[in-house]
Amino acid sequence: MDLSLHYWNYSTPADPARIAATLAETARIAEQAGFAGFTVMDHFFQMEHRGTADEPMLEAYTTLGYVAAVTERIRLSVLVTGVMYRHPGLLAKIVTTLDVLSGGRAELGIGASWYEREQLALGVPVVPVAERFERLEETLRICLQMWSDNNGPYKGEHYQLAETLCVPAPLTRPRPPILIGGGGEKRTLRLVARYGDACNLFASSVEEITHKLDVLRSHCESEGRDYDAIRKTALYFGSVDDRDGFLRDAETYAALGISQFDLMPDGDPISYAERAGALVSGASGI
Repeated sequence: MDLSLHYWNYSTPADPARIAATLAETARIAEQAGFAGFTVMDHFFQMEHRGTADEPMLEAYTTLGYVAAVTERIRLSVLVTGVMYRHPGLLAKIVTTLDVLSGGRAELGIGASWYEREQLALGVPVVPVAERFERLEETLRICLQMWSDNNGPYKGEHYQLAETLCVPAPLTRPRPPILIGGGGEKRTLRLVARYGDACNLFASSVEEITHKLDVLRSHCESEGRDYDAIRKTALYFGSVDDRDGFLRDAETYAALGISQFDLMPDGDPISYAERAGALVSGASGI
C-alpha cells in the first residue's frame, strides 16, 4: 500500500506569508518518509463543505511547480484537475512543463469540474453535466495525442486544434500517467476503463469500494481493457493517530485491490505529515 499526501487546505498557519514555507516543509517530510505522491486540489475557492469559500486557496499547477523545486523524488499531481478550468491543449502543455521541470514526476489527475460558485465567480463556463463529460473525454484524447508522435490537427465537437505540437515532450515515458477521479458508474468509471492508468475513489466503506471496483471491472470487460493494469487509489478519511485501526484499514482495502491511500491533513500539515510518515517508516507492507 502506497501513501500519498493530499494538501487541500492552506488555512494553517493563518499567516499567508507562512504558506510557502509550510507547504515546502510538508512536502519534504512526506518525501523523506517515503510517500509515493503529493497532490493538491484544483479549486480557486475553498470547498464549502470543508470550510468557507473565502479561506486561502492557491492555483494548483503553480503550487506543484513550487513543490517540484523543493523535492526530488515524490510524484506530483492535481487531485483532480477540473476539466472546465483549462483548455485541453494548454493543459497538456502545463502537465508537460511540470513533468520536465520535476525530472519526470508528473501525473495528470483529471475529472469533471463541479464547484459552480467558483466557476460563476471567476467567469469559467458552466455547462450541463452531459457536456462536461463530453469535454472530459475530448480532453483525454487531446492530451494523449499531444503526448504521441501525431502533431496533426484535432477536430472534436467542443475543441478544434490546428496542431497538437508539444515540444519538449514529457520526460516520463511513454507519457505522464492519467488518473481519472470520481466514482460515477455510468460515465466516470467507463472513462477510467477506456483511458485511465489509475482511478481515485472515496474510501467511504468496504462495501462501496467493492461495488465501484466491480463496476470498473465490468467496464474493462466491455472496453477490452486489462482491469489489473489500472492502479486503484482512494481518499482515506480515517485517523492516522489510530495506528492499529489504520493498518487494519490498509490491509482490508489492499485486499480489495486498492494500492494507494491519499491522506488529507487535519489541522497543521507539518505535524500531520510527521505523524503519517511514522506509519510509513514504522510498519512493513505500507
